[in-house]
Amino acid sequence: MPIPQEFIEELKSRTDIADVISSYVNLKKSGRNLMGLCPFHNEKSPSFSVSPENGFFHCFGCHAGGDVITFIRRIENLDYVEAVKFLAQRAGMTVPEEGKDNGMGRLRMRIFEANREAARFYHKQLYTPQGKKALEYLRSRGLTEKTIIHFGLGYSPSDRFELVNHLRSKGFTAAEMIQANLANESKKGNPYDRFSDRVMFPILDLRGNVIAFGGRIMSDIKPKYLNTSDTPAFNKSRSLFALQFAKNKANGQLILVEGYMDVIALHQAGIENAVATLGTALTQEQAILLKRYCDEIVICYDSDNAGQNAAARAISILRPTGLKIKVIAVPNGKDPDEFIRSNGDKGAAKFRMLIEDSGSDIEYRMKKLRDRYNIEVTEQRIDYVDEVCRIIAAIDSAVERDVYISQLAGETGVEKSAVKSQVDDYLHARRRDSKKQQQRTVRNEMSAKNDKINAEKFYNLRAAHAEEAIIALVINNPDAAADVFRRLQPEHFVTAFNRRVYEVLRKRAEAGNDISLADISGAFTADEMSEITSMLVARPREQDIHRAVEEYIAALEQERSRLSPEQMAQAGDAAIKEYLEKKRKQSKNRRN
Repeated sequence: MPIPQEFIEELKSRTDIADVISSYVNLKKSGRNLMGLCPFHNEKSPSFSVSPENGFFHCFGCHAGGDVITFIRRIENLDYVEAVKFLAQRAGMTVPEEGKDNGMGRLRMRIFEANREAARFYHKQLYTPQGKKALEYLRSRGLTEKTIIHFGLGYSPSDRFELVNHLRSKGFTAAEMIQANLANESKKGNPYDRFSDRVMFPILDLRGNVIAFGGRIMSDIKPKYLNTSDTPAFNKSRSLFALQFAKNKANGQLILVEGYMDVIALHQAGIENAVATLGTALTQEQAILLKRYCDEIVICYDSDNAGQNAAARAISILRPTGLKIKVIAVPNGKDPDEFIRSNGDKGAAKFRMLIEDSGSDIEYRMKKLRDRYNIEVTEQRIDYVDEVCRIIAAIDSAVERDVYISQLAGETGVEKSAVKSQVDDYLHARRRDSKKQQQRTVRNEMSAKNDKINAEKFYNLRAAHAEEAIIALVINNPDAAADVFRRLQPEHFVTAFNRRVYEVLRKRAEAGNDISLADISGAFTADEMSEITSMLVARPREQDIHRAVEEYIAALEQERSRLSPEQMAQAGDAAIKEYLEKKRKQSKNRRN
């Protein structure tokens, strides 16, 4: 059953969108709105706008948008009902029982419950005779009983049916175990344990739910590490191991390492701001997540080729976020776990010294290049300077560029003016490429070529624009909505997505309900809400509503027949310039 409308109305009255979002994003006043760095994509200049007056947010960079419920859905990776519950708890409210969700939200809760029960099962198995080898392994790695309990470490028995049988006794179905990725399905359709004979590392989300597991094999079977695949409750590209602990100890800095044991060893040593990715390379989503809790990242990956390549990839993903980046080179090719154990009681102090002595990511990359070239040889010195100039040209700060230009000139004996000239050439080429990319993006926006929500828009551009204008007018001017709904039926719409939005608005209005973004967000996905918000942002409130209604309906009537793709040629350069100027004026008006 849906959540009662009265409850949503009360929740809206108790929830301030600016207050909610400011707990995740640093917002600053900009005219009538608030601006900040978008939490959903990498950016250095604020393009994320919050309109308390209209009750929505919108990013002019990645186009994420919606009401406060949509924001929580995105930032906390929740479905609609879970987001409502999240906000209700924040407002001191309880969602009525009749609003209980029996769909995806219910499945997610069952996965959380199954994972929690599995974590308890694994931990108990660690202290059984069959778990003896796993417990000895953990102790041989220097872990104390306190640390084992703190991280909830455990053991998955070699018998492939022990967990399945245990969960079945607790009331979990085979389908729920498989959905949680705790079990695989045999050819005969029977579930069997996914993890077998492995030390188990529970993975928790920021609210303390067990969302997944990592398992290290106790034999020579491959793979050495096995991780939970993505489930309705877990997305590995959006999660980080131990972030629920590290975020409270960050103090502006997080340490990024490769493995579970590295994180655990650092935390045990009192360095509790360490996190790790989950068996994959760092993702953009994880980089954005890190930025929510720190200003500086210290990368400490293994010294082998794989680790160094991973560090280089991580730097390329982290730098666009604006985070400060430092890179630790652990001596003698050791990983953090080995380094701390090999230094005994002094391990933690020596690791902290490594952090203090670590250089920036630019210095790290320059050193890696320096090791490849002999700058005493003219040709190699030229190649070295050229490669470093490419790196420096990618730095946004003019001051930072100048510092490294001076450093490179001093190191190689090349005149600073010559180094600067080379950097400037690469910098100009980079800006040209960026401008071309911007023009391509604008062309695609104008033609709706890459619109994934309303794919029909590309072939019916004029009709879709008229439909979007009508939708925006109705939401912005509810008093005029009755006249529009009377004159325009849903079947008059050409594109299916816009028709569905119009139908939702019309049915709500006919039932005497409000039609703001917050009122309709339960009927759409987070991405669809972004599309609807973009319709509102692109169109200011109409001054002459009657005239606007007449024009939009007339335009739509003219476009009832589907246009051919050939008639939808991409816009030319003049149109692009006009579009960019319109965007600039809109941005200026938002600030005033």
